[in-house]
This record gives sequence, C-alpha cells and structure tokens, in this order.
Amino acid sequence: MGEVSVGEVLAKLPDPPGYSTVRTIIRLLERKGFLRHRRQGTKYIYRPVQSREVVRRSAVAHLFKTFFRGPPSDAVAAILDVSSDDLTDSELSCLEQLVENAKKKDADHENVDDH
Repeated sequence: MGEVSVGEVLAKLPDPPGYSTVRTIIRLLERKGFLRHRRQGTKYIYRPVQSREVVRRSAVAHLFKTFFRGPPSDAVAAILDVSSDDLTDSELSCLEQLVENAKKKDADHENVDDH
C-alpha cells in the first residue's frame, strides 16, 4: 500500500480488529525494523523499510528453509501438486519460461566461472 495511516490499514482489512490492536501491531513492526513513520498533522504515516520484492524473496527463502529442506524442485513440485488444476495454459507457459531463464542464467554463470 505504500504509505498509510492506521485508519487506512483498518479500511483495507475485511474483518478488522480494533483500532488499538492494529496500532499495536504496526508499532511492533516498526520496533522490529520493518516499518518507519513520519508525522502528518496529528497522524503517523507508516511505510515499509524494504521493497515488496525484497520481502517476498525473504519470505520464500524462509518458507523453503522451514518446510522444504531438500532441493528447490521439491517446493515447486508441491506447489504444482496443490495448484495444477487451477493453472491456465498461459500460467504454465510463464512457468516454462522461468525455468528456461534459470537454465540460461546457470549456463552464463558456468561460462563466467570457466574464464
């Protein structure tokens, strides 16, 4: 969401808890270093410290480390097993392209290491 107030967070939640609960969670996230704030009048406006992509990569790495101690292909196999009936041809093509890009990247790294 970018920069938001506690009230804006509450407005986005489908079944929101109380205002003070959301404010407490946001302050806890700030103490842990995930958020920063600035004052705008009497309100605090919060923003994430890291980009969505950095957080996404960290979450996926944590997921792999916690649940899939084997090769990454085990995790991908589990995801495909759960969602294979819901994947469109377009999404499957996208996955194939991601695999091809990963192969090319790996081949490029091998060529660099050979020099």
